[in-house]
Amino acid sequence: MCNIYTSTDPILYESRTRSVRILGVVTTIRMENAFWDVLQEMAESEKTTTNHLISNLYEELVGCREGGGNFASFLRVCCLRYLAAKERGETLSQPSMFLRIVKQ
Repeated sequence: MCNIYTSTDPILYESRTRSVRILGVVTTIRMENAFWDVLQEMAESEKTTTNHLISNLYEELVGCREGGGNFASFLRVCCLRYLAAKERGETLSQPSMFLRIVKQ
């Protein structure tokens, strides 16, 4: 079983930092490339950009939870929940659906 994971392309777990404008402020988010790929897929499914999706998710998160906590971790969980919903055949039509998925 270990070979399933150790044979993963190292580029997928290499971290990348991206600058994103959230509420008019430029900030950086550091995550593994695999998560950036999923966020891009999520954005494409919403017909928007990755930066716009991230900004929307942040605004919705802060609206639900004061402070928002660790945002990069939140995004990783969104990615995992998105992939799980996709595997179950669920369609997600609005960024707020990602938040509902995370709350489950």
